Amino acid sequence: MPHIELPEGVPGIGSGFIFRPETAKPMRELAEVLLRGDNTLSRGERELIAAYVSNLNDCMFCQASHSSFAALQLEGGMPVVEQVKCDPASAPISDKLRALLAIAARVQQSGKLVSSEDVEAARAEGATDIEIHDTVLIAAAFSMFNRYVDGLATFTPSDPALYDEMAVEIVTNGYVRR
Repeated sequence: MPHIELPEGVPGIGSGFIFRPETAKPMRELAEVLLRGDNTLSRGERELIAAYVSNLNDCMFCQASHSSFAALQLEGGMPVVEQVKCDPASAPISDKLRALLAIAARVQQSGKLVSSEDVEAARAEGATDIEIHDTVLIAAAFSMFNRYVDGLATFTPSDPALYDEMAVEIVTNGYVRR
């Protein structure tokens, strides 16, 4: 049961967005730029970072939704997403993405935990400054989004099919409502 009166039956962050559309707009725009804008990391890889951080934060809505969003856009689909969430060190992903996920995990705990060694390890695997920047910002933003969703105790559906439907909508139309 939500802590405040949110629209009934609207899952996760969507209910907070409806409740306060003036804060929803910049949050949706940030997600659009970070997860769908031009970047050398694929949309699927960026969604995977969001899903991974959301999983670390134990935010069931965000990890389920962004796992579906990533799976729809990654070769290997949901099995790869699940492997990354369980053990990125052994998941079938690039060494560059593995190094970026290590940075994201540090940011999820505290930005101050990101070390020069973490950044150099990512660079050694071919990560650019923009990719490192965006990984840090995705991890920070999703820690905020996760706390927003869970801090309001928003509705979290248990049916995986609902997340798959949301994935098609997001992959097709994006985060910004026109």
